[in-house]
Amino acid sequence: MDQPLPRKLAAEFLGSLLLAALVIGSGIAAQRLSPADTGLQLTENAAATAAGLFALILMFAPVSGAHFNPAVSFVDAAFGGLSWRHALAYLPAQVAGCIGGAILANLMFSASAVSISTTHRATAAHGLSEVVATVGLILMIFSLVRSGRAERAPAAVGAYIGAAYWFTSSTSFANPAITIGRMFSDTFAGIAPASVPLFLGAQVVGGGLALLLVRTLYPGVTAAQAVDVVLPHPAASASR
Repeated sequence: MDQPLPRKLAAEFLGSLLLAALVIGSGIAAQRLSPADTGLQLTENAAATAAGLFALILMFAPVSGAHFNPAVSFVDAAFGGLSWRHALAYLPAQVAGCIGGAILANLMFSASAVSISTTHRATAAHGLSEVVATVGLILMIFSLVRSGRAERAPAAVGAYIGAAYWFTSSTSFANPAITIGRMFSDTFAGIAPASVPLFLGAQVVGGGLALLLVRTLYPGVTAAQAVDVVLPHPAASASR
């Protein structure tokens, strides 16, 4: 039986909140534990994010699909796996959750509840990195779904994001909601408001390119197969 929309929105809000708290909180911890070693800070932040994201997807996927990411939700809607009404409803829940997670992370480390980031990331290399990171994330998720391996998505998403921290100069935000949330923490994981439009634009471009690539590589998949993002939705499982 499919979950009612309010329950899905609660799951997307809570999952997004915990994701932002995870990314930013582990960044603050890394910055304090390894103040003189940026490489070690990134290692600690990436490892915590990869492991935590895996757990969060397992936790919330049976309710909402565990998107936590407007790019994933809108591509899912384009494939028919999620209604456009639900995708539009997911968006504010995901953004609000990520902003709340940033505030929570700040408070857990005795910082001001809101501190606007001063970390500028708006370069051509960062923009290209966000296109690549977003394409890779969405292509990986929907490739698994369309090849009948959706149950591997939680581990694969965590592994991909952990790796993309390192092979992209932007450290792979790949998520408009988390990009907005990270503005509200002037810490290791933050992003200055002036850099956000570039990241959001690059993520939209990456989502569009990924949609075309998935259609090219995995054509002819039905809407029933598309709903298994990021784990099989209850409605999809019940209909089989």
